[in-house]
Order: sequence, then structure tokens, then C-alpha cells
Amino acid sequence: MADDMSFNPTRDDFEALLNDSMGGRDFAEGSVVKGKVVGIEKDFAIIDVGLKTEGRVQLKEFGVDEAGKPTIKTGDTVEVFLERLENAMGEAVISREKAKREEAWTRLEGVYAKNEPVMGAIVGRVKGGFTVDLGGASAFLPGSQVDIRPVRDVGPLMGKEQPFAILKMDRPRGNIVVSRRAILEEARAEQRTELVSQLQEGEIREGVVKNITDYGAFVDLGGIDGLLHVTDMSWKRVNHPSQVLAVGDTVKVQIVKINPDTQRISLGMKQLQSDPWDGVEAKYPVGAKFTGRITNITDYGAFVELEAGVEGLVHVSEMSWTKKNVHPGKIVSTSQEVDVVVLDVDPSKRRVSLGLKQALANPWEAFVEAHPIGSTVEGEVKNATEFGLFVGLDNDIDGMVHLSDIDWSVAGEEAMARYKKGDLVKAKVLDVDIEKERISLGIKQLAGDPMSGDTFRKNQTVTVTVTEVTSGGIEVRFGEDDAPMTAFIRKSDLSRDRQEQRPERFAVGDRVDAQITNVDKAARRVSLSIKSLEMAEEKEAIEQFGSSDSGASLGDILGAALRERAAPKE
Repeated sequence: MADDMSFNPTRDDFEALLNDSMGGRDFAEGSVVKGKVVGIEKDFAIIDVGLKTEGRVQLKEFGVDEAGKPTIKTGDTVEVFLERLENAMGEAVISREKAKREEAWTRLEGVYAKNEPVMGAIVGRVKGGFTVDLGGASAFLPGSQVDIRPVRDVGPLMGKEQPFAILKMDRPRGNIVVSRRAILEEARAEQRTELVSQLQEGEIREGVVKNITDYGAFVDLGGIDGLLHVTDMSWKRVNHPSQVLAVGDTVKVQIVKINPDTQRISLGMKQLQSDPWDGVEAKYPVGAKFTGRITNITDYGAFVELEAGVEGLVHVSEMSWTKKNVHPGKIVSTSQEVDVVVLDVDPSKRRVSLGLKQALANPWEAFVEAHPIGSTVEGEVKNATEFGLFVGLDNDIDGMVHLSDIDWSVAGEEAMARYKKGDLVKAKVLDVDIEKERISLGIKQLAGDPMSGDTFRKNQTVTVTVTEVTSGGIEVRFGEDDAPMTAFIRKSDLSRDRQEQRPERFAVGDRVDAQITNVDKAARRVSLSIKSLEMAEEKEAIEQFGSSDSGASLGDILGAALRERAAPKE
């Protein structure tokens, strides 16, 4: 007894005793170990893993057969997960489920490293997707990775063993993300490659319209889709594919192009019809007139359908003779039938240039026929610019009266100031340029040119009317009422008597006689002088006095002459 009391084991002694009891085996918590089924009690299997005590595992963790009986029996060797070496009851804590999960993780890591698919089954729903059983390990399947297209009902896929691609694995966190879509896309790509290899450009196939977009329709050719672009549906203009096709329609198409890199297939329907552009030059010769229908209106013109598949463009500049800088939509409307003239044909570019205005009478040609040069026209002043007046004429065309053609004697700007927008004026047709679409008019030409011929001569006496009195002289008007002339009589020419050379002795409206001292037809100027007239009359009076036998004195003769000149004019 004394010997027993004297025994005091150390920590190293305990470890040595434990190793002896385990037979030298290396056990670690959190690892998978092999054990032997030593008994079955009720719902548990008793398993010896080599520790001093056994562990218990529920039978359901091992599964049951078709009869509902456990699939294990006494004496079987199984792998279990060692959670703890000993619990409060002195038993080892082991788990078959966790062992299976560890086995699955190890297996899946190998599959993931080789980028291979793994079999699994969708077993439940979670937020944002589904859970998948991968043979002992649970994975997350995002909703977007279930199928290539959104799936409304996942019911038929639940519990079904099928392949998945592992997208991500994180063993410490126990996260696995898988995709069913990746498997389907890969399979479809393989199938597509095989199907594409069976197709040839130019081949004619039947297909079913699966989908319609704004730019075309997708046609199923039997497991592979091709795009039928809207421009290849018909030779005529198609604004939207739905005008020609509907989902579910069976159509005959030609394979126009196959892109080996992208495996995209371009289809065509119009290619199965004769090309309406063949022989277009013979059908639509330049200068010929045709009737067409407006199919589309743009900022730069309008498209006119001459026949199914052949359209021509009426440029905005060829739409109207008179409506310039107007949007085509204000001249024509969609679906309107119009007469057009062919201006140009380019078969290589598949273009036909048309003219709308050419199908109508040229208003400038019609004008010159109705109003030849030299004739008189009447119109309303539409606008006044810095270089003349625009006058509205027949058929919405305008004529222009240049500044220099408004008045014979008054400066252009001053003459133009006499007119305002809306005034009705008469003018003479001076020139018509049909090609440049210009009509030149003249207002002053309606009256004879006062400077033409011998209307005014040097030394001629004319009666003038005072229109303005200034410190330097007086301004006067003379000549015919429809072609008046103006002149300025300087202060020094108002009288031969220096005391009478006062402009203020005249008033606006006074009528007096003056003599023409110079006529400059090039400058359209007439110089006048009252002084010269007085001197001429004095000379004439002296001559008369010298040959007179009346006995009148020189003073009487001069006085009579001056009184006659100064008498008011009627």
C-alpha cells in the first residue's frame, strides 16, 4: 500500500499509457478514421475505432435497403468522422454523415481541379436559387445558372440526377457553387458545331420562326438558329419583321453566310425570289415619267416605290419648284401616290434618283410664255432687301426689282423707302433666266427715260417746282409727272443780281423758270441756272432793242422782260 501511495505519474506517463491503450495508432479530432461494427442496438450501430471506448452512429446515416433494413451488419468495416475522442459519457463522438461529406469534398476537389462535370440532384429551394446534393456535399445553384433561358417551373428538375459544373469551391467555409447552365451551353455548343458542319452557304432549308425582334427573326433550322435580317426578308421595304412573319411560321430560307468563328448563320428569304433590280436601267430610263407610292420620308427627301423591291429617292431639292428649305413632310405624305421623273439610275449601287418637280410644269417657263420680256405685270411686294424689292407673281414665284430699276432720278435706297410689304405695284419684265430661276423686273421702265433722245437740251428753258430750300441753294423737280427729274440750283445761280442770290426768297412749291446749262446723260444729271436765264433774256432784250422802232427805252424793255419772267406760272 505504501508502494502504491508513493507512485506519482507525470504528464508524459499519461501520454505513454494512452498510446499503449490505442495500440500506437494516430488519432486526431476532425479526421476520418476506419472502425468496425461491433454491435447494433436499436437504432444505433456500435463502432470500435480503436479507442478505449466505442462510438455510436444512428443507423439512418448508413441508409436502408428496399425492405427498410439497415445496409450494415456486425463485423463490417466503415469510415467515420471523429469529432471528439471522448464525451461526458466517456464515448467517442463519431459521424458517418460527416465522413461521407469529407469524402465528397476530397472527391469534388479532384473533379474541380480537372474542370470536369459532377453528378448531383436539386433537392431544395433557398433564397436566390437551389441546393444541390453532390453525393454527400451540399452546393448552391444560383437561379440564373439553372438553364440557358429562364425556367418558370423547376419541378421536373427536382431530385433528378444530372450533371453540374463546379464554378467555385471554398472548403474552409464549406461553400460550393455549381451551374447546370454551363453544362447545357457546352452541350449546345458541341451540337451547334456538329450542325453547322452539316450546313452549306447557298443551301435552301425549311425552318420555324422562334423569335421576332426589331431587326429580324430567329429561325430554328432543326436544333440550331439562324438570323433572318429584316433587309433580307423581301426586296421591298419592310419597316418591321412582324409585317412579314409571325412566331411559329414555317418558312423556306437560303443560308446566305456562315461565320466559322462565331458559328453565326445569316439567312435570307428574298434571295429565293428574282431580283427586281435586274435590267432596272431598261425598265426606268432617264427622263421617263412614272407613278409611284411614298414609302418613307426623311429630312433629306422622300423614298418612292416604283415596284416591289425598287425604290427611288426624291431629294429635297427636287421636290418643288418654289418651296425651298421646306421639310419633305410638308410637301408629301406617306402612302401618297405621286408622279415622278427618272433623273439618274445606278444599278451597281442600286439607286434611282427621282424628281417630283420635274413631273410638273416649270413655273418660270410658264411665266415667260404668259408674260414675255417687255410685258407689264402686277404683284404684291413680298420683301425688301438691301439690293431690291421682291414682288410676288403667278404660281408662287417671285420677281426682283433691283435698286437701280425703281426710279430714274431718285437714289435706289430712297426710292425703295417709298414701298412697303404688301404694296401692289406694276413693273415691266426685263429678263427671265429659266435655268437660274430668276425674273428681273423694272418699275422705272414703265415710264420713258427722261434722259433719252432730246428731251432736255443745253440752253433749254424749263419750268421747275421748288421741293426744298437750303442755305446753299434750292432743290427743284421738273419734267413729266411719270418720269420726273430733280436738280439743285446753287445759291450763285439764283440771280444775276448778287443781292437777290438769297435762297430764303423761295418757298417750297414755288414754280420758276430756269435754263439748262449742262446735260450729262452718263451721270443722268441736268444742271440748271436762273442766273443764266436772266442773262440770256437780257441779251435777247438788248438785241430786240437794237432792231426796234417802237421808241421804247432799254429800261422799259428790260423791265417788261423781268416782269414776264417773274409772273406766277399757271
